[in-house]
Amino acid sequence: MKWAAVLFGLVALSECLHNIPLIKGKTARQALQEQGLWEEYRSRYPYNPMLKFDPSFAVGNQPMTNNADLSYYGVISIGTPPQSFKVIFDTGSYNLWVPSTLCNSKACDNHAKFNPQKSSTFKSTSKPLSIYYGTGSMTGVLGYDTVQVGGIIITDQVFGLSQTEAPIMAYMQADGILGLAFPVPSGATPVFDNMMTKGLVSQDLFSVYLSSSVEGSMVTFGGLDSSYYTGDIKWIPLSHEVFWQISMESITINGYTVACSGGCQAIVDTGTSFIVGPISDITNLNAWVGAYTDTQGDAIVSCSNIDKMPDLNFNINGHSFTISASAYVRQSNYGCSTGFGVSDAQLWILGDVFIRQYYTIFDRTSQMVGLAKSV
Repeated sequence: MKWAAVLFGLVALSECLHNIPLIKGKTARQALQEQGLWEEYRSRYPYNPMLKFDPSFAVGNQPMTNNADLSYYGVISIGTPPQSFKVIFDTGSYNLWVPSTLCNSKACDNHAKFNPQKSSTFKSTSKPLSIYYGTGSMTGVLGYDTVQVGGIIITDQVFGLSQTEAPIMAYMQADGILGLAFPVPSGATPVFDNMMTKGLVSQDLFSVYLSSSVEGSMVTFGGLDSSYYTGDIKWIPLSHEVFWQISMESITINGYTVACSGGCQAIVDTGTSFIVGPISDITNLNAWVGAYTDTQGDAIVSCSNIDKMPDLNFNINGHSFTISASAYVRQSNYGCSTGFGVSDAQLWILGDVFIRQYYTIFDRTSQMVGLAKSV
């Protein structure tokens, strides 16, 4: 396509790219396991991966969930002089928020906290912000300040300053969240939307590469980096323009449809660790790959059987995207389990388990998601 040729010509110019290295850190689950607190914690606070996409929270508030497996974060700064924060770049939410000196929760004690009194460019508001978790909530207030992301300086960016935070945040290495979903009516203007409207990026797209290693992951604003993928990019039109939602035809194993029969909807989400789907479909998937469910609800597999387990094929827009067992099985000191999560909704989430295998481009101009095999 002609527009694609123009796109590749532009992204070849390295000066157009703004890269933010991501670190794959310890997850909250791992921190809780090390302290012997995980079983108690998850029994008290069940994981609800779909809460952040609840349409009843689409205006004014940014719904989120207590994902104990989030691990990728990058560093941004806020204020003058800059104050640095580790944030999760989340395509499944739209607000930017960080802990602040206004916060009186224990979860803020071991994180960097924004001090508005130390920034000469900070502008306060009285507008409240509430972010809902499966474990509780984050409450705070909105303010404006200069935000720096990968060398891009955004003046008068609205962001949230936390005043209370849910207990899960005490165990997360990241300080806050930078949302990369679409803006909603009456909501705060997202960071990337300000980048676009202020002409701070050469192209209205960003791209994500997730590595399995501690270092090497990257989010790139204003273009894509061909060193992170191989082969052609497959472009998939959005089916809904609030989150990065697409249509899937089916999920197959060895040619047999095992999930998403007759088609389904999926959100490509860097802020979800697993591949999440309806209970019946995930139960069938786990059965096909030879997993059994333990008393805690985890789908356990034998670590010695990974090489014998089948590939999954996600059939999207006429293309097949393959996820091997080495990619969808989580290996840890506590054994092996599948990286699938369940929800009560019919919506799927293609989280980090999927994105680690496919370099992902989020294109606001064409309203498409691009996928190419990661190197």
